[in-house]
Amino acid sequence: MTAEAVIEKMTHPSHPDWLIPPPGGFTADDLDHIPDLPAHTELIDGSLVFVSPQRLFHEMVIHRLYNALEDLAIRDHEVLSRMTVKLGPRQRPEPDLIVVGPGAPTDPDVTCFDAADVVLAVEVVSPESAVRDRERKPVLYAEAGIPHYWRIEEIHGQPAVFVFERDPGTKAYASAGVHHDRLKLTVPFDIDIDLTTLYRPRAR
Repeated sequence: MTAEAVIEKMTHPSHPDWLIPPPGGFTADDLDHIPDLPAHTELIDGSLVFVSPQRLFHEMVIHRLYNALEDLAIRDHEVLSRMTVKLGPRQRPEPDLIVVGPGAPTDPDVTCFDAADVVLAVEVVSPESAVRDRERKPVLYAEAGIPHYWRIEEIHGQPAVFVFERDPGTKAYASAGVHHDRLKLTVPFDIDIDLTTLYRPRAR
């Protein structure tokens, strides 16, 4: 197919306008105004990123980790799933989980949070998101000032949590350990989670 044919196909009236980004890319505020975007669309470096159908491992780990963190979160902290975070004019990713601290907005119509509201961002790595979760997103989260980042990988069929803390001197994340069977931390609050319970399909 020629370049002209591709352009003609993409600009056909039946296709949404957001198939072709504006000069300079989209902005974080655009996500609230673009009609008919697929659910959970992210903005990274001015480009729209669409989420693929997720595996059972991904969904089960997020659901059970959310419940565990809900039980452990201290007063004035809120655990949230699938909310976007505005990191800059052209950055609005959607972590799998976030924990927001005191001062975060509580308006029911809020569609995203500022980086300053977030104390922890969590990503569960999927095959299609591996590069973003391992390389690009940690850089963006750290530069925006989010103090804690967890990356969860499937290793031998079980979740392993790679824990990172932001170094205020370098403004980059430093490794704070890898946890396989149990996640036991004192920041951002006291955490003790049996990781072997996060992915345990029902016996048949």
